[in-house]
Amino acid sequence: MALFFWKDFVDLIFPRNCSLCNRALFDFEPCLCTICAGTLPRANFHLRAKDNELTGKLQGMFPVQRAMAFLRFTKNGKSQTLLHLLKYKNKPELAEELGRLYGLTLSRSGFLDEWDLIVPVPLHLIKKERRGYNQSEQFALGLSRSLAIPAEELLIRTQNTPTQTRKSRLERQSNVEEVFAMKKGKTVRGKRVLLVDDVLTTGATLGACSRVLWAAGAKRVDLATIAAGGH
Repeated sequence: MALFFWKDFVDLIFPRNCSLCNRALFDFEPCLCTICAGTLPRANFHLRAKDNELTGKLQGMFPVQRAMAFLRFTKNGKSQTLLHLLKYKNKPELAEELGRLYGLTLSRSGFLDEWDLIVPVPLHLIKKERRGYNQSEQFALGLSRSLAIPAEELLIRTQNTPTQTRKSRLERQSNVEEVFAMKKGKTVRGKRVLLVDDVLTTGATLGACSRVLWAAGAKRVDLATIAAGGH
């Protein structure tokens, strides 16, 4: 009984509100209310994971078998708001919840045994320390919970490259060439890897990370992001 009183007191002093609409959350709602979670702009790329607009966009740059995203990105829409919260408003639990929700979608669509390992795109240590977390790693942890597949940060970013936001496709590719590497002593030899990031724009970062994983002996590298499309 004392535990419930303490929880009520904490909720009164530090109320838990939905990250999107600021509505008070019920105990069973981690960080998004049921209404906002149910009205997210979900994409259906996983229904045609080998043949969709993302694979078509990326195959000219590097070999890709499956490419998927949880949400469809729209400027000034909910997906852009979520990405902004993840990058600038200290919401690691939100990235994990998005991963959990997407993992449930993938598990219900027959993807439970498709991968051996989930690997997030890394942040440079300086940027990770400044932000406090890597949103792609948190997304991977959420996917791991729902898919029962281990997630591990096996890649490192060797250079703290400038932001990609205002760069062209060629500039983005040049910006990330040879800036990723495997952590010492780690291997993905013979593994089916799901590489995850927060957003897919030109695919330059995912391509650079994929090449490192293939060079390290990965059997397959598929891609999944929080948001993509509609840029």
